[in-house]
Amino acid sequence: MDRSTDEAAIRRMFEALCEAWAREGASAVDAFYTPDSDYVTFDGSWLRGREANRRVHEELFAGVLAGTRLVGEIEGVRFLGPDAAVVVSTGAVLWPWQRTAPAARRSRQTVVVVRGDDGRWRVASFQNTRVRPLPPSDSLSMRLFAAVQRFRLALWRRRHPEALAA
Repeated sequence: MDRSTDEAAIRRMFEALCEAWAREGASAVDAFYTPDSDYVTFDGSWLRGREANRRVHEELFAGVLAGTRLVGEIEGVRFLGPDAAVVVSTGAVLWPWQRTAPAARRSRQTVVVVRGDDGRWRVASFQNTRVRPLPPSDSLSMRLFAAVQRFRLALWRRRHPEALAA
């Protein structure tokens, strides 16, 4: 089945959301979410419902997010059925003086979008996670971390021999 038309519509919705962020703030972004949407922020907070999402973002737009814009790109779209898809994107919030996002502020999102009765795609669930790659497993920091964990495990096993019998 050719889903190119649906994928193009989802990509346009994503671009429009980014444009609305910079142009109109929380009230405009609010329209891109379903009423019962879930939004998990990069710090792990869980906003339940479009109204909670709007309230939190209104506070942020009045404070630390004032004058910002949202940039990002869709990395992939996977359809779950005719009216639902999982979208993986990478993005960041930029202040007016920034042209690109510092690597430490990049986030990856897992977004579930659904097509409403009106034919428009909206966000039903949004999970935002900071991109923080681990050092290579053979790096000094990872080798030291692994050694400390093996030591702690050995101590724990000595103190809890009953756990080994199970």
